Amino acid sequence: MNERAAHRGIVYITEADLDRLRTLIAVMRNAGYDQVREDLDRLEEELDRAEIVTPQSIPPNVITIRSRVRLRDVVSGQDMVYSLAFPNEADLNQGKISVLAPIGTAMLGYQVGEIIEWDVPAGLNRFTVEEILYQPEGAGDYHL
Repeated sequence: MNERAAHRGIVYITEADLDRLRTLIAVMRNAGYDQVREDLDRLEEELDRAEIVTPQSIPPNVITIRSRVRLRDVVSGQDMVYSLAFPNEADLNQGKISVLAPIGTAMLGYQVGEIIEWDVPAGLNRFTVEEILYQPEGAGDYHL
């Protein structure tokens, strides 16, 4: 099963995030980052199927870059809070997950109430998007 197997809704992304992520992918490919090729391919697939919207029109319940979200593990019921970040901003100690990490790519564009699924070596991880604690676009922070 791939990262989006359970996703039935629309994947939204802002024009600015799309531009930054496409640039990131191009730079990393040109620099020969072969160790993350699968991650880049997975992110590119998500971008190709996304609905592009202006920052002002993205729904407030959608995970965008730099959103801070509360997820709940479907199996354990444990809540966790993460921020979706660009790779150079990622810091797991601060709960900032790179959009290139499998969970980061899986989170992008999901909405409150949806279940994020992705394969890991130990099996399938499933998290429910419980709450968007901060979304830059929803807060009017369009130029972060």
